[in-house]
Amino acid sequence: MALVLKQPSVLPGFGLTLGFALFYFSLIVLIPLSGLIVKTTTLTWQQFWHTVTEPRAMASYQLTFGASFLGALINGFFGSVVAWVLVRYHFPGRSIVDALVDLPFALPTAVAGIALTAIYSSNGWIGSYLEPLGLKVAFTPLGVLVALTFIGLPFVVRTVQPVLQDLDKEVEEAATTLGANRWQTFRAVIVPELWPALLTGMAMAFARSVGEYGSVIFIAGNMPLKSEITPLLIMTKLEQYDYAGATALGVVMLVVSFVLALMINLIQWWSGRRHTAS
Repeated sequence: MALVLKQPSVLPGFGLTLGFALFYFSLIVLIPLSGLIVKTTTLTWQQFWHTVTEPRAMASYQLTFGASFLGALINGFFGSVVAWVLVRYHFPGRSIVDALVDLPFALPTAVAGIALTAIYSSNGWIGSYLEPLGLKVAFTPLGVLVALTFIGLPFVVRTVQPVLQDLDKEVEEAATTLGANRWQTFRAVIVPELWPALLTGMAMAFARSVGEYGSVIFIAGNMPLKSEITPLLIMTKLEQYDYAGATALGVVMLVVSFVLALMINLIQWWSGRRHTAS
């Protein structure tokens, strides 16, 4: 009987690195999430349903996910514009603007929240001009949107910017020589190349916004049923020693975030496959 020799792996140490990666992923991600679910199972189905569907919780879902999604859309547009300007134009102070894009990454979230509240309050630099126009930002749901847009901008810029840098300008020039105008070139040549990166940046901005706490609580006003986000409601339940109720809200956020992220990734995969096929 002939012995069949196992073919060596192309990647040296693949088994060891795979095992370490799975162990690390389980330790950091799977075990904490499992603990979240296990703690929630201490509630009966009726208790769980009452906790996650009470009016205060439903209002917080609407604000948290709605503002996060809208902020991701705003950053998808303006983040692409910022990335385009930084890549395609050279102007005095360009390196400073490029560095300022990363400011939400480096700035502590509590500091960002205090700064945004001071700027957009009724006596702030910007809020004092907006309030006479009937636009009150601080301590309203609009303030939540401003804070989430602020912390999500770098994700879109930093994912779109490298794609723009690697985009071959000769393709744009070829489209122009074939009679395409600037809008046709942008829509048919540039957008298909940017679309996967743009979706990735928006998904990352959305995921970051859903779990944001520090920069929001100062500018939101934290009024139940009006400007209270779900992470704050979870913290409130923890302070009341309602650990099962807090984990129940956490499970809802986990499931909804996972489903939305999965949908975005499927759309990104489909658009990338369609672009490759074309």
